[in-house]
Amino acid sequence: MDFGLTEEQKQIRAAIEKICARFDDAYWLARDADGRFPHELSEALAADGWLGIAMPTEYGGAGLGITEAAIMMQTIAESGAAMSGASSVHMNIFGPNPIVVFGTDEQKARMLPPLIRGEQRACFGVTEPDTGLDTTRLKTRAVRDGDRYIVNGKKVWTSTAQVADKILLIARTTPIEDTARPADGLSLFYTDLDRNTVDVREIKKMGRHCVDSNELFIDGLEIPVADRIGEEGMGFRYLLHGLNPERVLVAAEAVGIGRLALDRAAAYARDRVVFGRPIGQNQGIQFPIARAYVNIEAADLMRIRAAALFDGGHPCGAEANMAKLLAADASWEAANVTMQTYGGFGFAREYDIERKFRETRLYQTAPISTNLILSYIGQHVLDVPRSF
Repeated sequence: MDFGLTEEQKQIRAAIEKICARFDDAYWLARDADGRFPHELSEALAADGWLGIAMPTEYGGAGLGITEAAIMMQTIAESGAAMSGASSVHMNIFGPNPIVVFGTDEQKARMLPPLIRGEQRACFGVTEPDTGLDTTRLKTRAVRDGDRYIVNGKKVWTSTAQVADKILLIARTTPIEDTARPADGLSLFYTDLDRNTVDVREIKKMGRHCVDSNELFIDGLEIPVADRIGEEGMGFRYLLHGLNPERVLVAAEAVGIGRLALDRAAAYARDRVVFGRPIGQNQGIQFPIARAYVNIEAADLMRIRAAALFDGGHPCGAEANMAKLLAADASWEAANVTMQTYGGFGFAREYDIERKFRETRLYQTAPISTNLILSYIGQHVLDVPRSF
């Protein structure tokens, strides 16, 4: 396996770097302070066609793979945008994958081009307050009434709902007690986020301030049958098809932030002089940076492996989960080491180190916690009894 970038992939990275260069540290510090969504970045990416990097060419996309999408997302994060920048376009990159795979030709022609052109933005309505990641037991109900469904329920931690036009929503269409398995009876929809029937309330949080997270209270949302993706009751299986590429992209973003942090740490360790010598000359500073670098690069290799398997049409659940776990741990370590290297100045907002520190912590929890990944590996890879 060749781990180097192809010429095309190098061109992708260079093109994304050029776009991201317009948004310097001052821009991201301002967005972290005022919480305003970074529309300018997503508009710049859309203008050059990058929001459709992994979507079919017949709908205006580039027709490339998750490997190329991961390069793009990693480059955005590594540019200085960190999680704030990557998250602002993240959903539009991986979210429509169930539409691409399971949607009808009519749905793909109607739904994908506006996302690719940046004319619409989608959010992801899955997690619920009372079920968390136990998705098969979600309580949001969609009841069919003729040529439409009426939806009632609650969602939480729905990112970008403040600025989204559309929602990829999973809801129960058959009561769980009437199904053979909890995973049955769930249906997937891609539809308008109708704010007359969906109350969107922002959650104030520790980091990633410019990309909103929300609670959604759904009261009588009407969804046309034409907006249901695939067969009724098969939504959970369709949803799973988008989770592995998401974990690959998240791993790439985490690696990007880790590299960014360590570049800053190494530069500061070379330049900062205390007791007549650069602080990086001290093993207590140098070795933790080196160790964090090793772990970041190892995580990236697993990310490359997972992306290659996915793009090759092979099972990659274990690899995608391991890539996400390794990258989450490595980026958190990198951010922590960088804070320690900067000392007191790491706490100063003007250095923009503490923002990376705050943002990398989320990868331990979302979009899937490290403990659940370990449970998956134990059960599905090592064949030990289910732990929950």
